[in-house]
Amino acid sequence: MELKKHQDQRLPERKGQKRKLEEEIEEEQREISAVEEAAAAPYGEARKVILNEVYAQVNILNSTFSWDEAHRATAKRATHVLAELAKNEEVVNLIVEGGAVPALVKHLQVPPSSEIDHDNSKPFEHEVEKGSAFALGLLAVKPEHQQLIVDAGALSHLVSLLKRQRDVHKDGSDSRAVNSVIRRAADAITNLAHENSSIKTRVRMEGGIPPLVELLEFTDTKVQRAAAGALRTLAFKNDENKNQIVECNALPALILMLRSDAAAIHYEAVGVIGNLVHSSPSIKREVLAAGALQPVIGLLSSCCSESQREAALLLGQFAATDSDCKVHIVQRGAVQPLIEMLQSPDVQLREMSAFALGRLAQDTHNQAGIAHNGGLVPLLKLLDSKNGSLQHNAAFSLYGLADNEDNVSDFISVGGVQKLQDGEFSVQATKDCVAKTLKRLEEKIHGRVLNHLLYLMRVAEKAVQRRVALALAHLCSPDDQRAIFINNSGLDLLLGLLGSSSPKQQLDGAIALYRLANKATILSPVDAAPPSPTPQVYLGEQYVNNATLSDVTFLVEGRRFYAHRICLLASSDAFRAMFDGGYREKDARDIEIPNIRWEVFELMMRFVGM
Repeated sequence: MELKKHQDQRLPERKGQKRKLEEEIEEEQREISAVEEAAAAPYGEARKVILNEVYAQVNILNSTFSWDEAHRATAKRATHVLAELAKNEEVVNLIVEGGAVPALVKHLQVPPSSEIDHDNSKPFEHEVEKGSAFALGLLAVKPEHQQLIVDAGALSHLVSLLKRQRDVHKDGSDSRAVNSVIRRAADAITNLAHENSSIKTRVRMEGGIPPLVELLEFTDTKVQRAAAGALRTLAFKNDENKNQIVECNALPALILMLRSDAAAIHYEAVGVIGNLVHSSPSIKREVLAAGALQPVIGLLSSCCSESQREAALLLGQFAATDSDCKVHIVQRGAVQPLIEMLQSPDVQLREMSAFALGRLAQDTHNQAGIAHNGGLVPLLKLLDSKNGSLQHNAAFSLYGLADNEDNVSDFISVGGVQKLQDGEFSVQATKDCVAKTLKRLEEKIHGRVLNHLLYLMRVAEKAVQRRVALALAHLCSPDDQRAIFINNSGLDLLLGLLGSSSPKQQLDGAIALYRLANKATILSPVDAAPPSPTPQVYLGEQYVNNATLSDVTFLVEGRRFYAHRICLLASSDAFRAMFDGGYREKDARDIEIPNIRWEVFELMMRFVGM
């Protein structure tokens, strides 16, 4: 009965506190609504209203630095109003102009202990500091205000706040307020140090790294994420910070975070590790020794595209110089998810996966595996991208794959040579890479590679046969021309392209024939290939389109082209079928050739007639 009586006595008190809290919230909303209305007013009028509001909140902060409950409640509301205003980047400059920075920095600290009431109560403990840290973090989003905030003393107070709240948590306090103030302090440090090398160094000098590393093991995942985000920023292009993060034993906690089911956690963790590893071979070895490789590979299959992208980038960094690591990455299952990422609608995901595959493809053992798992076609498709980085990463990957003889036939049969030749590349480095890739392929057109390509020219489907013939016209050695184009009917495949209804195929065929003709003209008698066992007749270039002893005339675009049946019959299966088979052209004196340009036909006949 006494317990119930005691509860009944406290009921009005609870109702009073609830009503008081509701009144405070309503007051905050009225102030924020007034400022939002002002923002919609004409510029001059809105600016004046917003500045007046900022001045009012700054005055409140400057006059309420005590443990008095009313002061604390008013200060909390003021920090909240300024934070809401700071969410609008167009208003941030006015907040700074109104003197909010020093006032907010002051409230990152707790009031003097002498101000605590006789009952030792600390009203709104952590709430005012949290609001101040949040508002300052929003103001720091604009780079021009970062140094101003640091010069006002914010950084040392934020670091002290991290340390103090860490100690409070160790004592057993696990309230939402404690977690929130830690998170806001870490976020503010992240924004202050963003792309600011001097402030990154200042954070280390103020002792901010050790408490952030300890917070990686905090039970609240939001705090973990905020701490990792701050460490990620501090590690970027700052070797001293990297070293201290590793020395503080951050790697075990980060690697555990890589295995988290929460995307926000493993995304930040892989980002921290990526920044630690970048341009730091010694840290890379420590990260691998700590067991990071497999969980990073696992993130390639994450539902979070940001984690996938960071994981692919990190694997590319792991594979940069260490040949053994390249092989281990492939052995542990990275290739298939990377190839799948090449076909993602996310351009950054495609770019990072191509980057990783490019690094892996510089190892001989990996090259055939990447091609065998279907990497060639999606990489070739990426050459059509208008994104210069993506295009270059794809070209670099293909350069690696072309180094393996087992890939050459596949490269050619899927149209890779034509893709490289026809591509429009915006960056000179990519153009150079493509040229080197074609040179690599050219150097491998001999022995078993050439035999396999000749086999494909005989038995593959017609489209593949034509791709092989086109590629060989550009890449083969002059010594192999007759074996390829006469003995194995490669010339007929090119001639067939000239009769295609596709202008592109006609052009490809004509260029290939022109290439062959040029190769033939530069052959010296010593270099010339030995006579083929198949009887052929070559009259010489002077008899191309020469009426002397001509016994057949082709009509092309209304013009006459003089030729010699015996030469054509002996040199080409297509003409042999025309003149020695059952076609109506067998005995015709004049033969009309439709759907082909004069220049293309002349190139073809020049090659056949020599």
